[in-house]
Amino acid sequence: MPTIDTDDILEQRRAYNETLAQAADKTRAMWFPMAVMAVLLALPALQFVGNYNYLIHLVLFTASYVVMASGWNVLGGFTGYISLGHNVFFAVGGYFAGMAFARLEISTIILAPVAGLVAGALGYLIGLITLRVRGPSFIISSLALVMIFRILFENWEFVGGAAGVALKANSLPVEWAKLPYYYAFIVMAAFAVWASYRIKHSKFGLGLRAISKDEIKSESAGIDTRFYKVMAFAISAFFVGMAGAVWGEYLTYIRPNIFLIILVSVNMVLMCILGGKGTIAGPVIGAVLIVAFNEFFVATLGASEINILATGLIMMLCLMFFPLGIVGTLARHRKLPRILNWD
Repeated sequence: MPTIDTDDILEQRRAYNETLAQAADKTRAMWFPMAVMAVLLALPALQFVGNYNYLIHLVLFTASYVVMASGWNVLGGFTGYISLGHNVFFAVGGYFAGMAFARLEISTIILAPVAGLVAGALGYLIGLITLRVRGPSFIISSLALVMIFRILFENWEFVGGAAGVALKANSLPVEWAKLPYYYAFIVMAAFAVWASYRIKHSKFGLGLRAISKDEIKSESAGIDTRFYKVMAFAISAFFVGMAGAVWGEYLTYIRPNIFLIILVSVNMVLMCILGGKGTIAGPVIGAVLIVAFNEFFVATLGASEINILATGLIMMLCLMFFPLGIVGTLARHRKLPRILNWD
């Protein structure tokens, strides 16, 4: 009569339980963002019972930064190259789609993917030059890029120079006027998060993370680091350019002091750092928190330097307790809620 090996049975049961746990984690991770997406898609229905324009604007604004922060995360989070000049692509997308809308009356929502491709192509060319350096030199070169493009746009008469160009507002009633841009940003945000996940879990994403850990060893291992970095730069620029395209029409004007201010780039960086640089959920969490902090302190302290100081203090405290960002630190200590386990 054959003997029963209890150790084998226990090992099989343990493996089975681990498989079930992993499946549950995956189900929860997929379920939560889909539920959030469903709620966001239904949110404008509140307009039937009252005026919720301010709420719709806040969600729209947050979604625009989710697109940009998720895009920036491909370069700054996965690849490890910190850029403070990504608002250049925000401006390029905004001006390309905005001028086409002003001259040809083609909606920027339709042109957003094309504007993203234009920004991505420019990002590829710029990456070929700026990614020859790394570290502080790269950061300085990205800041110089913003200054160069601001001077260019302020002196380019075709795009209105420093005064910019006014864009035609849509003809929808006031309570529904924000809806086309709201849904455009929600869809783009969902796409940016999904694309980030796909990139991170691809062979390309593995190469980017290897570069972030040790670029020299990655090159020695046969990774074409130059190509990988430039492609990450281009993909990152694509998402930021798409967001800029729709943002211009939403504001009904485009001008350099809207797109080419350092605060836009700084927000992208801070959102990723606060949420968790290199994670999928990090840029989303960071965007929600920073927009919420700003709105709360503006409402309570007014639009002054005190508001900026209060937001900075909150950021500092958060990073003291979450040095790898909220998602990164919780994951490191195995305390990350399943609903935020998108990686």
